[in-house]
Amino acid sequence: MKFGERIKDLRTKKGFTLDHLAQETGSSKSYIWELENKNPPRPSAEKLSAIASALGVTVDYLFGADAQTLGEAEDTAFFRQYSGLPEETRRQIREMARILDSKSRK
Repeated sequence: MKFGERIKDLRTKKGFTLDHLAQETGSSKSYIWELENKNPPRPSAEKLSAIASALGVTVDYLFGADAQTLGEAEDTAFFRQYSGLPEETRRQIREMARILDSKSRK
């Protein structure tokens, strides 16, 4: 899958419109459309990072530069975001995870 196809696939799976992804990334609707449909795309590193973050994956996943599955890319992006949170917020997330885990085992 090509770069633009990955963006479009992730965007539609998440139920995002072009407008929504554009707002999330500080871009225009036409810019996102061009990334999805023009070849080769030429986004800046800053825009790549913003798009990957909005879609919940890594930049490497967008480019197909590694063999990560979508789930693995989402996990990697989550852990990067998690590690930048304040300790109290991380503690609350860990507690929520324990609660959800115990519920799923019942």
